[in-house]
Amino acid sequence: MNNIKIAPSLLAADFGNLQRDVELVNSSQADWHHIDVMDGVFVPNISFGMPVIKSIAAHASKPLDVHLMIIDPDRYIKTFASLGANVLTVHYEACTHLNRTIQAIKAEGMMAGVALNPHTSISLLEDSISDIDLVCIMSVNPGYGGQKFIKNTFSKVRALKALIVDKKASTLIEIDGGVNADNTKALVEAGADVLVAGSFVFNAQDPTATISNISKLANT
Repeated sequence: MNNIKIAPSLLAADFGNLQRDVELVNSSQADWHHIDVMDGVFVPNISFGMPVIKSIAAHASKPLDVHLMIIDPDRYIKTFASLGANVLTVHYEACTHLNRTIQAIKAEGMMAGVALNPHTSISLLEDSISDIDLVCIMSVNPGYGGQKFIKNTFSKVRALKALIVDKKASTLIEIDGGVNADNTKALVEAGADVLVAGSFVFNAQDPTATISNISKLANT
């Protein structure tokens, strides 16, 4: 039995009924709430701001997995800690001093995550993998939900898993983008530990059953 975490992405939730969808995740077999924060600069879109995350946190009974798709993320580390983030993921491409950023996140008591865009090589994490709690592999180009899964992700996950094993690290591998019932098993076999699913969950007729189905596929 695997212990794969499912993290529905609230970017795909119904913003007019956000409390309802947060509570849906609470009562489902999901493990985390995945929250994408976009600034319109690092990615061509803008999403949740601080007040919205504060209200999500007020209703969430499961850990908040916050993914910062923003420039200069260091400015906001303390803020997201105070909002209740359990995992804080920054983009490799947005950090000038990655190691310092990772340490700053950990100092606030959060798990430190590093996200890689589809074109960014795993090898760039060789020197810091032992300090990273989670690596988020973007399996779509960041900025929009509902995109098509990039096939090269599988070999990237395998390469990352090999690096983690080689360095005797305990880093989790998260996949974000285009995750669905068709690729769940293959992603887990490649080495994934956390699966982020957005539109596949929230566009489904029965999101709770869809979460349950992905969890079952991932964990059997």
